[in-house]
Amino acid sequence: MGTKGRSIVGLDVDELIKVLNKALADEWLAYYQYWIGSKVLVGPMKGEVTTELIEHATDELRHADMLVQRIIQLGGTPILTPAEWMKLTNCGYDIPSDPHVKKILEQNIKGEQCAIDVYDKLMKMTQGKDPITYQMAFEILRDEVEHEEDLQGLEEDLVNMK
Repeated sequence: MGTKGRSIVGLDVDELIKVLNKALADEWLAYYQYWIGSKVLVGPMKGEVTTELIEHATDELRHADMLVQRIIQLGGTPILTPAEWMKLTNCGYDIPSDPHVKKILEQNIKGEQCAIDVYDKLMKMTQGKDPITYQMAFEILRDEVEHEEDLQGLEEDLVNMK
């Protein structure tokens, strides 16, 4: 990273990199949770839910890429091993041991709500101090809010089928 680009960040850059790596762990786990959930899913509305899960998985992978790019721009090293994901995660990982549509939706809504909290905190941390990270967090937060809305809409449709 350029020294000037790092110097304009008005907070502890090493601490920011730690926060970004924790978010990166969340994104990788979210990607896998969506992807594997789409493969094992059973129950009503399977087609619609699978389509949504795959779309969200793609978004989570894009978020991971954004985070890695920003960590590198700040002169940091992104987490390098999957073993670190579980150590660093904010949001954890819910094993889809019950692959029913209702349970998968519940698990992913919970994950999105956690992600919303993570990116809201990152925005507050960087507001007025690091406009590049702030804008990235804003963009990801917008996606996470949309994901929660999409999943809750599917959950509502599922309930109304009865």
